[in-house]
Amino acid sequence: MPTDPYTWLEQSLATIHKADWYRSVQALQRRPGAVVQLEGREVINFASNDYLGLAGDERLIQAAVDATQEFGTGSTGSRLLSGHRELHRELENAIASLKQTEDALVFSSGYLANIGTIAALAGKRDLILADQYNHSSLKNGAILSGAAVINYAHADIEDLKHQLTQHRQHYRRCLIATDSVFSMDGDLCPLPEILTLAEESSCMVLVDEAHATGVLGATGAGCVEHFGCTGQPLIQIGTLSKALGSLGGYVAGSAALMDFLRNRAASWIYTTGLSPADTAAALAAIQIVQEEPERRIQLNRNVGILKQLIAQKLPQLKLLPSESPILCIQLASAADALDTGHKLKAAGIFAPAIRPPTVPTSRIRLSVMTTHELAHLLQLVDALYDFGF
Repeated sequence: MPTDPYTWLEQSLATIHKADWYRSVQALQRRPGAVVQLEGREVINFASNDYLGLAGDERLIQAAVDATQEFGTGSTGSRLLSGHRELHRELENAIASLKQTEDALVFSSGYLANIGTIAALAGKRDLILADQYNHSSLKNGAILSGAAVINYAHADIEDLKHQLTQHRQHYRRCLIATDSVFSMDGDLCPLPEILTLAEESSCMVLVDEAHATGVLGATGAGCVEHFGCTGQPLIQIGTLSKALGSLGGYVAGSAALMDFLRNRAASWIYTTGLSPADTAAALAAIQIVQEEPERRIQLNRNVGILKQLIAQKLPQLKLLPSESPILCIQLASAADALDTGHKLKAAGIFAPAIRPPTVPTSRIRLSVMTTHELAHLLQLVDALYDFGF
């Protein structure tokens, strides 16, 4: 008798449960913000990537409503066939202006932007050198490309230099790929040093600005601006779904690169274009980022206050190094992370437990927002103090 080919699923789930790696969704009600309703009760939200508090902003909502009324709910097809709107081009021009690049291209998600761009830029005769802590989309794009992939130690310039010395000469092209802000740690890549090595070894550089766009830099352009690298030859990728409060992804760089991607990036060519509502909301968000720098100022102030409160009241707390609004409390095990997450929720605070295989060590990830008030930060620190940290 043939065996059931699906029995392995239950066995695999049992293993996931045993390791305390099991994940499930938690339903939020009402609009996003610094305070949200979770499972019927209000909690302070430290689980969001809505750094500037724009996802619930009336101006983004109205822009999305207006675009829906004018253009409908969907783009109906690939932008090359039937789904392109002038609104898409307006958004691409706005991104290029923010990033100070020649051009930009909008994808239907940041994940699609990463896998499509990397797979288009590298092939079987090429090499990709990638930070070991890169986001899943960067890793999967590298696999999809068919290129040889070598990870270098996290943010380690000496190891990257060593890998280039050992391997670069054996390949046609080389792409160095890295997050700019590492989403599960909060630290920054050493971008200036990476660009110097890339120039010496004739390498392309791709930097994922998902958690930096709108947050870092004098104008909110991201980590590239933060490090004074604007205008240097590199490929910037990001998302519209975090600080920009909408949905979608983008690539920014040279006009030749965008023209190439329109012809070779499968995740752009063969998927439906970004909806009019998401496109308009992101366009409104970029305008707010440029016109309201006080949002970034307040965000940085909140990050500084929280760090100071933790240093004063919780000197034993182990925070991972961070130069962004992402602060992570490192814990000994997945079980400890789950337990702390449950205690925080009971204390009225929503902060996720992050566990392997997403990260090498378990942690509580705290995401600071512009719209957090001092009372929110105090409640978090007091709760952690009560837990014995």
